[in-house]
Amino acid sequence: MGKEIKEGFALEVVSVRLVRDAPILSGEEIKSPEDAVRLVGEQLSDMDREVACVINLNAAHMPINCHFASMGSLNYSMAHPRELLKAGILSNAAGMILAHNHTSGKLLPSEDDVRLTDKMQQVCELVGIPLVDHVIVGGDNSRYFSFHEKGLVKNPQKEYQTDYRRLEWDSPAKVAERGGRR
Repeated sequence: MGKEIKEGFALEVVSVRLVRDAPILSGEEIKSPEDAVRLVGEQLSDMDREVACVINLNAAHMPINCHFASMGSLNYSMAHPRELLKAGILSNAAGMILAHNHTSGKLLPSEDDVRLTDKMQQVCELVGIPLVDHVIVGGDNSRYFSFHEKGLVKNPQKEYQTDYRRLEWDSPAKVAERGGRR
């Protein structure tokens, strides 16, 4: 039958919940990077170290919530897609804007910023919550860098083949040629 459970072993049962903090007030649709900066720029500009946050949006691009996902050091904030996506998934977000600050005031993205943006686009596409933009705020909150404005964030709507008869299948010989990998 089944394996015996070791005496004294207990598997913890956990729950994941969205916990609400003090609100950042906004009843306005986010149509541009300026709107996003107006929403979180002041908080980010006041930080003495890099902080990454996510503004989760509903289908009408209205902010649902803002999640401060990572607080780093003077010039680096380690953010991972799993932390950045968590609140969006729990909030049933239809889109998200990633935002972080540069305490130096320099707005050019680092290599890590570019890599994270690329990874987030890929992951967001997989989970169905498009990354609308990644905004870097520097110095005062009137200056920013928008990945979307620079053409570095794109949200293509991909169409997938729905007729299985039109799918292209590899022949068994091609699969064997690649060592069984697709």
